[in-house]
Amino acid sequence: MRSGLDGQVTYLADAVPAAAVLDQIPEDIEPRRILRFASHCVADCANRRGGDCTLVERVVAAYPAPAGGTVPRCHLRAGCQWWAQTGVDGCRRCPALATRHHTDDELASLVADPDVTPGQLAAWTAARQD
Repeated sequence: MRSGLDGQVTYLADAVPAAAVLDQIPEDIEPRRILRFASHCVADCANRRGGDCTLVERVVAAYPAPAGGTVPRCHLRAGCQWWAQTGVDGCRRCPALATRHHTDDELASLVADPDVTPGQLAAWTAARQD
């Protein structure tokens, strides 16, 4: 869940079904703005390459990991594809992500695109630093 004015992710101690909280969100607030939704991976996902998730590869390439610190407790980790595939590298970047990204955020749009490679993301980032 996102909380506070800074929109930082707050981890829940236990999973909460969306149906249990959606009716508590005011009608003028889009749920994906404040909640993160998690689900199991599906075989026909556009981000799937064999048994791997290419989305986490792009996320790791695009977003720097926060410096130091421990990985927060997460009730999803035992079944998380990102954890299984990248371990702490993917886990540390998870708080930077939103269920919904704004189309005017070019980096988020690139990361979300299954056709963009980590190399292309690195080139895009390098071009912005020059």
